[in-house]
Amino acid sequence: MRHFTHLLIIVLALGILAACGGNKQATAIPAPRPTQAVATKAAPIATEAPAAAALNSTDHALIELPEVDALEVRGDIIAAGSSTVFPLAERLAERFRDEGYDGNITVDSIGSGAGFERFCVAGETDISDASRPIKDKEVENCRKIGRTPIEFRVGTDALAVVVNPENDWATDMTLEQLALVFSTAEKWSDVDPSWPDQPIQRFIPGTDSGTFDYFVEEIFDKSEEPILAASNLQLSEDDNVLVQGVEGSRVAIGFFGYAYYNENKDRLKVLTIEGVEPNQAHVDDGTYPLARPLFMYSDPKIMQSKPQVAAFLNFVLTHVNEEIKDVGYFPASDDALDQARQSWLDAMNTK
Repeated sequence: MRHFTHLLIIVLALGILAACGGNKQATAIPAPRPTQAVATKAAPIATEAPAAAALNSTDHALIELPEVDALEVRGDIIAAGSSTVFPLAERLAERFRDEGYDGNITVDSIGSGAGFERFCVAGETDISDASRPIKDKEVENCRKIGRTPIEFRVGTDALAVVVNPENDWATDMTLEQLALVFSTAEKWSDVDPSWPDQPIQRFIPGTDSGTFDYFVEEIFDKSEEPILAASNLQLSEDDNVLVQGVEGSRVAIGFFGYAYYNENKDRLKVLTIEGVEPNQAHVDDGTYPLARPLFMYSDPKIMQSKPQVAAFLNFVLTHVNEEIKDVGYFPASDDALDQARQSWLDAMNTK
């Protein structure tokens, strides 16, 4: 009898462990509860969750999404938001068209904050591109218009701090020096006495930019006042304007997404931060201090009522790693990409 009791306890324990072993947390905000698949006649893609698929470079079995045939996708798609995510979103939109999609994909570069305004307040867009996570207030605004934002991680950026190529004094900065350069320092010599006694010209993203928000959070502990009070300061939501500003002045400095440096590396000089160069290896190992995630957001109701939006997001999550390095960013981790794919499946199966 005692042996039977011990065996029963072991069987019950194994049953509990098996029941708990298969759950995967999605990145919905809040995470939608998986329910029965929602089928629509117009949907060019299936919504059933398939088995895990092929291995990637790290032998991690990624969740496989239903195959998308771009030739069968109908309807227009509207996306807006981060200027950092813009070149990646535009590249994937172009590839979607090249593979047969003949609808209209609008991708506007207006900054992460302005993108969430259009998505969560005006309700004008299907996808919101962002170089920072959505804020609680923005989630609340989305809920007011009946939207539940779902987060899809699409890559990683190493924010680039750049100077003019003729700048022969600054090659590396600490985070403390960055805080001085973008706030109270009037001249380069205020940061380091060995540097020129010349004024600093600053070119930074506008306050609607997720890049601005990220930099302020990391360098100024979320306080905008120091950077906005700096002298010789020019702000722009257009990163190309910032590139031109730094290129045009020997005493200029600026920051923006790595892709814009990568595209203009012959016209700019990138700094190392805390002695660490922004590159794939230092993003992967977490040593570059200004690495940050990149996102796209949508909503389950939008994805189900507009199957073209679901199809495009599926296409992005399936092919993003084939394009992202060429654009100038770095792949998200396998775990982050898996979470994004699981969130897509959950969004398509929620009511």
